[in-house]
Amino acid sequence: MENQGTPNQENVNQQFNQQFGQQQLPNATAVLVLGIISIVGCFCYGIIGLILGIIALVMSGKAKKMYADNPGLYTESSYKNMKAGRVCAIVGLCLSACYLIFFIIYIAIIGTVISGMPWNMHY
Repeated sequence: MENQGTPNQENVNQQFNQQFGQQQLPNATAVLVLGIISIVGCFCYGIIGLILGIIALVMSGKAKKMYADNPGLYTESSYKNMKAGRVCAIVGLCLSACYLIFFIIYIAIIGTVISGMPWNMHY
């Protein structure tokens, strides 16, 4: 029993490091926001969701590399925000791609049906 500090000593040290020694991961909040909007944007014919999802994935890749290079420099909460944004971006990207493929197939079917109609029949 050589180190008998308060039970929350580690929490106090962690909070001190977060306030004075660590900084937020750049673009972590932006990745989270873009990821969430990419899920919502998948219903805009899939195009907006695809664009925002790709941007969020690129930004999260850069932030993830920065965190891997020096994890002690950044807060854990900002890293978790970045990871959540990355997951949202992947989900939004998948939903948007499915919606866009569905829309393209729908337009192709409608175009085929319309082109097969006998428009020039004379009675």
